[in-house]
Amino acid sequence: MSGAYGRVLVVDDNKVIRQLIRVNLELEGFEVVTAADGVECLDLVHRIRPDVITLDVVMPRLGGLETASGLRSDPRTRHVPIAVISGCTPYEVDAGVSAGVDAFLAKPFEPSELVRMVHRLAAREDRPSVDGRSGAGRAGSTTS
Repeated sequence: MSGAYGRVLVVDDNKVIRQLIRVNLELEGFEVVTAADGVECLDLVHRIRPDVITLDVVMPRLGGLETASGLRSDPRTRHVPIAVISGCTPYEVDAGVSAGVDAFLAKPFEPSELVRMVHRLAAREDRPSVDGRSGAGRAGSTTS
């Protein structure tokens, strides 16, 4: 059964980061499933049917941007919101936009920013700015 606010698939090769994201989202009522890389994500995604997926960019076997492209090319996962949680360099943001990423959150992040971003994506209200620092947002959107 999905959590009160939905199910999130958290994909990061760093166990500490996965646990940090998990704890913060579970405290807010999300059900969280974790994966250590993109290959594991693609193996799990159809079974767990997440409402939101978070991806690190640099991971062994299959990185986050390649994983996002794979998710977007599959009709079953094409519309699942994807957030990249990484350094959010200009390259990562540009490549993420091309791969179909919906939101970006730069590491290190404030847990409240993470929760706010995931809530927005789960509710499909993903509109704040992509500033490489904080917030969720459709690629290319801005706020005043």
